[in-house]
Amino acid sequence: MSQRKSVLVFRELPDDQLARITALHDVVVANPRKPQQKAAFEAALPTADGLIGSSYAITPVLLDMAPRLQVISTISVGVDNYPIDELRKRGILLTHTPGVLTETTADTVFLMIMATSRRLVELAALVREGRWERNIGEDLFGWDVHGKTLGILGFGRIGQAVARRAALGFGMPVLYHNRHAVDVPDLAGRAVHTPLEALLAQADIVTATLPLTGQTRGLMGAREFGLMKPGAIFINGGRGATVQEPALLAALDSGRLRAAGLDVFAREPLPLESPLRTHPRVTALPHIGSATHETRYAMAELATSNLLQALAGERPAAVHTG
Repeated sequence: MSQRKSVLVFRELPDDQLARITALHDVVVANPRKPQQKAAFEAALPTADGLIGSSYAITPVLLDMAPRLQVISTISVGVDNYPIDELRKRGILLTHTPGVLTETTADTVFLMIMATSRRLVELAALVREGRWERNIGEDLFGWDVHGKTLGILGFGRIGQAVARRAALGFGMPVLYHNRHAVDVPDLAGRAVHTPLEALLAQADIVTATLPLTGQTRGLMGAREFGLMKPGAIFINGGRGATVQEPALLAALDSGRLRAAGLDVFAREPLPLESPLRTHPRVTALPHIGSATHETRYAMAELATSNLLQALAGERPAAVHTG
């Protein structure tokens, strides 16, 4: 039997996944986002061989407090909260949860496309607030989605899943911008690799499903929004910091953009003072891309497997290699 090790769980897990870990290792559960648990989290770091959790920045200072650490298993695809170079230097393995949330996140992106185009939130409020007194007029009409040209920034798993919904379900011509052309057999002839400037100029709806890297940080700024078609819609289901939010607000205020659907923001939760929170042209969601019961469970299950495999000296199913 392998030696029991120490695991620090810094975000709550489903009971059955926590039981998988406690059957093999000594476990401390302490969520540092809760003030009353932060001290327990820090006290457990010196003996921790493995960490599992999400939505909390693991800084070099915290790594200094964890000299035995072998693996961090994040319950997420994104790894923005982890100092990649520092982990590599210290020989600490980082695992994540790609794949299991692809379809759910693509659903959310397409939900925002539909909601912004058909003005769903605005019109639902009309009914909820008792302001629906007669058939709506042209001033409240939405716009068709089917047949419109969709531009996708980033063509990984989620971008491809959005493209399938658009091209195969709604008859939308799809353009995508990616570092390289991607061979996706069921989208052959339906999704075209396109330079950024041309995509922005041609697309009726632009969606971003980008990871946050040095190349994508702040990618969408005043110049890029200015290149978009007048009346176009912008959707962000990737990472908030890929967008320069003041530039997006300016494009909305000027009428250059018809609407925006945002599930991610530069700061989260979105500050109360942010103009994006109440902007009449913005459909803002609280980062719910993968937030279904089924998908969040699948993420926790994969993260638990990653952790246990790493602590057993095996190659985990999903090592972050970026």
